[in-house]
Amino acid sequence: MTTTEPVAGRLDPPRLPASPYGQGAEGAPSLADILERVLDKGVVIAGDIRVNLLDIELLTIKLRLLVASVDKAKEMGIDWWEHDPSLSSRARTRAVRDDDAERSLTEENARLRAEIAALRARAEDRSVDG
Repeated sequence: MTTTEPVAGRLDPPRLPASPYGQGAEGAPSLADILERVLDKGVVIAGDIRVNLLDIELLTIKLRLLVASVDKAKEMGIDWWEHDPSLSSRARTRAVRDDDAERSLTEENARLRAEIAALRARAEDRSVDG
């Protein structure tokens, strides 16, 4: 006795393996796929613009652009936005605290200078009296 397989099971079209970033079978990635790749890996764009007049350099602009996700930038050690008071409320709070500390240091410095001047004046009075 022989067994047979159903014909329909053998004629299914072959399945394509799942491609990364949801790329479709037609092979063209969508804008979202490209953006995800760029933010995941990061892209550096660098260039220089020079304006010369009769071999005299009038202007040079150096362009450096890094496009990456926040996580990728932090992984690379770039986190300047966390320390900029115009971009971060935590940095603003730190800046106010630093201003207060600087003000109190200036006041303490003035007080100590006055005390030193008073001590010097007393020392001079003693040397004149003695």
